[in-house]
Amino acid sequence: MNWDQIRGNWMQFRSEVRMNWVKLREEDLTRIDGHREVLARTLQARYGFARAEAEREIDAWLKTQRHAA
Repeated sequence: MNWDQIRGNWMQFRSEVRMNWVKLREEDLTRIDGHREVLARTLQARYGFARAEAEREIDAWLKTQRHAA
């Protein structure tokens, strides 16, 4: 699975994202709207992650979605 698939099916994945990062709010998920860059910035803001750490978090989550697909 690649990020284009996540973005194209954002409404299906947003609950998975919310379960993984519980500090994200509904308005965050609406603003993210499947955009990886916006997700990374939001994770930085909500969790205090550095940019590289946010990207690692997203990559790790994406791998779990591959196994779930």
